[in-house]
Amino acid sequence: MHPIRQHSRVLTASLVGTAVEFYDFYIYATAAALVFGPLFFPAESAAAQTLFAFMSFGIAFIARPVGAIAFGHFGDRIGRKSTLVASLLLMGASTLLIAFLPTYAMAGWIAPALLCVLRFGQGFGLGGEWGGAALLAVENAPKGWEARFGSAPQLGAPVGFLAANGLFLLLGLGLSEADFAAWGWRIPFLASAALVGIGLWVRLKIGETPAFREALEHAPPPAVPLWEMRHHLGALLAGTAGVVACFAIFYLATAYALAQGTGPLGHSRETFLSVQLAANFFLAFGIIAAAVLADKRSARLSLGLGAAATVLLGFVFGPGLAAGSLWTVFATLAAALFIMGFAYGPLGAWLPTLFPVRVRYSGISIAFNGGGIIGGALTPIIAQLLAAGGQSAQAGWLLSAAGVLTLAGVILARPVLSAAR
Repeated sequence: MHPIRQHSRVLTASLVGTAVEFYDFYIYATAAALVFGPLFFPAESAAAQTLFAFMSFGIAFIARPVGAIAFGHFGDRIGRKSTLVASLLLMGASTLLIAFLPTYAMAGWIAPALLCVLRFGQGFGLGGEWGGAALLAVENAPKGWEARFGSAPQLGAPVGFLAANGLFLLLGLGLSEADFAAWGWRIPFLASAALVGIGLWVRLKIGETPAFREALEHAPPPAVPLWEMRHHLGALLAGTAGVVACFAIFYLATAYALAQGTGPLGHSRETFLSVQLAANFFLAFGIIAAAVLADKRSARLSLGLGAAATVLLGFVFGPGLAAGSLWTVFATLAAALFIMGFAYGPLGAWLPTLFPVRVRYSGISIAFNGGGIIGGALTPIIAQLLAAGGQSAQAGWLLSAAGVLTLAGVILARPVLSAAR
């Protein structure tokens, strides 16, 4: 039997769970770019409101390493499956409750305070999500298929993005601006409940990974996995650096680009969302191409190519995004997301090789979410500050810096085990 057919339930659980994860994260990113500024923050200026919205967006990246430590602890001690179910529940509940929040006009500063609390809960749950989903796929992979199996969680990213931005696009086409701002933006957060239910149903039907069961047969789990990570600080630093580029590309090509495209650049929301949705398919193509190359050659090579391409991307991203032609904007975003596929697709196979099985959940979760703080939280905020100061063309240089960091991580990393063992 073909390996993908044989392990279809595991791959589905990995993909569906992270699709839900990214859907939840993307609808917040999209809402932050479109409506959260004026709805949840005082009217100082449009630029200040957008900056505050992106700062609230960044809170989840601070919460994610905390969640990575917490869920990593239980993932290394009690197993991948139960921990993944708990992380999905927390993330889903936080997302759903955002739909019921009062706005600043209704409740004053209570509104942004509650928004930030739920955003922290979203990030906390997310902290344990990707690492567990990646291990679920990779630790069940047949030899020689680690990268292709490990790309299943990554393919959840374009699926989640398509669902999130597609729904916002439909709402924009079907509702007036007033209705969208008044209540329409809440619908994607309500819809997340159905997606979380599907994710839970799939995950409850899978078993524990062979690598985790084998590790338990040889030795009991570590009492405090985080304490044991002191022996793997080099791997943590290299792994964290190796993640930065994919986060930087994604959030500059989605949330930041959407804010610029529908703000200073003057494109309609529906038009720019359509451009982003079309460009999103290139992310899926990049992930698949990178995974195939990683299995044929190595995940290290595939990720290194993505990092090097990110350095070059930084020099054309700002001017390409600011171009008057939507075709040029599309080409810029499509190229960026295709390159992101190479900086993101191999991570599921590459990061697990840096840590032994007994602390692997903690190691890859902390590294992945630590890199997210640098690439996903700081870069959109710095880019927005540059744009507010009339230097939007220089925002792409942040991508070059992120690419250099990831390339350094790939070069300095020292694998200790195969991804599936």
